Amino acid sequence: MSEDSPQVQNPVQGGPSGERHQQAQAGTSEAASRALGAQEADSEQARPAVSGEDSGPTSVETQHESILILDFGSQYTQLIARRIREAKVYSEILPYTASWEEIVRHKPRGIILSGGPDSVLSEDAPNPDPRIYDFQGPLLGICYGMQLMARRYGGVVEPSRRREYGRARLDIPSQSGGLFADLSGSSTVWMSHGDHIEDVPPGFAVDARSETTIGAMSDPSRRRYALQFHPEVVHTERGRHILDNFLFRICGCRGDWTPASFVQEAVDKIRAQVGQGHAVCGLSGGIDSTVAALLVHQAIGDRLTCIFVDNGLLRKDEFEEVQEAFRDHHLKVLGVDARQRFWDALEGIEDPEEKRKIIGYEFINVFDEEADKLGQIDFLVQGTLYPDVIESVSVRGPSAVIKSHHNVGGLPEKMRLALVEPLRELFKDEVRSVGRELGLEDAFVHRQPFPGPGLAVRILGPVTQQRIKVLQEADAIVTHEIRRAGLYEEIWQSFAVLLPVHSVGVMGDDRTYENVIALRAVHSQDGMTADWVHLPYEVLGRISSRIVNEVQGVNRVVYDITSKPPGTIEWE
Repeated sequence: MSEDSPQVQNPVQGGPSGERHQQAQAGTSEAASRALGAQEADSEQARPAVSGEDSGPTSVETQHESILILDFGSQYTQLIARRIREAKVYSEILPYTASWEEIVRHKPRGIILSGGPDSVLSEDAPNPDPRIYDFQGPLLGICYGMQLMARRYGGVVEPSRRREYGRARLDIPSQSGGLFADLSGSSTVWMSHGDHIEDVPPGFAVDARSETTIGAMSDPSRRRYALQFHPEVVHTERGRHILDNFLFRICGCRGDWTPASFVQEAVDKIRAQVGQGHAVCGLSGGIDSTVAALLVHQAIGDRLTCIFVDNGLLRKDEFEEVQEAFRDHHLKVLGVDARQRFWDALEGIEDPEEKRKIIGYEFINVFDEEADKLGQIDFLVQGTLYPDVIESVSVRGPSAVIKSHHNVGGLPEKMRLALVEPLRELFKDEVRSVGRELGLEDAFVHRQPFPGPGLAVRILGPVTQQRIKVLQEADAIVTHEIRRAGLYEEIWQSFAVLLPVHSVGVMGDDRTYENVIALRAVHSQDGMTADWVHLPYEVLGRISSRIVNEVQGVNRVVYDITSKPPGTIEWE
């Protein structure tokens, strides 16, 4: 059957019923495991029939078509999901260790095998459940995924004499269709591989080549497609067009994943989960918790109470400003001064992971205690996002844990309140779109992300009241000058970091030995990757001059020009 006439009635061929795949998460709490593994019943509407699946619950309660991505550890896996969602098609990521039964429950229109750092030629090369290769719908392999498909279907993969990393030229014959429909000629793509396909499998054709390797192959009769390069990165000139061809020409997707549809479905899910119960929401004033609170409030009304905790790690004057801002949103907001509690718990703690876990633990305890004062409370609402979930899951290879997240990995083992996480399927820019759909003011929609553990992870080393005060003052200057320059909404995040070092300086006639502040400003779409911002020298100069002159205890300012990867956005 032609790739332009997709067969979508029954793309998944279920195998025998087997044990459900359980993700090993060493060190992850019982509550975090429940939060990551909680599954809800799947709607049968607008879904292709599936043979061989069990009637167990699924992780996505939605009427939308979906594309499933199996993660083999590529740094670009999350970008694949983002690009697909930008085309208004829902996508989800599972580790390559996911069982066939788990994959079947998602009823995907198509499946993508991601890239990865391993070689398919190694003895311990990551491999998916072999039944994935019998999937009746479209299968797309990218980089490592292409090499897996080549070996599985009878092709030859060999180590490359000349590895390809970075930009490469791809030649696309004029007769190419499928992924390359409406494309031809030469185009720039992004390569990242050490092995190459020497011979394509029987039935496959070469669709494109680079100077050194086969760049793409396909077998339309079996609906199998593969790319050696990464279409999801911006460096690949026609990457979006290629992915669109896969989504709409090959998989037959409609593109119905929109903020408006998400809002109604999220409200329905919350009502079904909470029932007649009562909930508390940890409110920070950021876009994540704000949108989460508004969705839950729309679902259950005054049975939601928002708790805004002053943990002593907020930005300057934030506790008062946030409470003032929410008075116009008709939300019940309870302000709790817990500063001393958090300061005492963090005394002497320098390890960033320990800081995060302590702060997460204390947050949950505060919520429990405040909930007791409110009467019967059954649920805790959190603004957990999809990257939080991805970055907090650790299996061999895929999306290795960079840090635990206070919304997931920092939860205590036993928690009295059940979690409601209405945003856990969304990336940050999708949350902003939902916020606009809900009528949020620009001040909320464009507010820069702020880490859940607050300034604790921007104070390297011990957290003391004096060091918090220094950072609050410096950070306020950074924000003021970035806004003054008209750059605030253009930048993903801009902030100050207090370093655990001192430097020699001269102020007046005196020698000083004081703190160093690092400035950080990055561009990003979703926080998964980021580039440092080329701030104008005059802006950097004003920030540096003001911090050194106005913040007592600081005599030096430096600027961080590291992108993500290899660095992270936050310093801890």
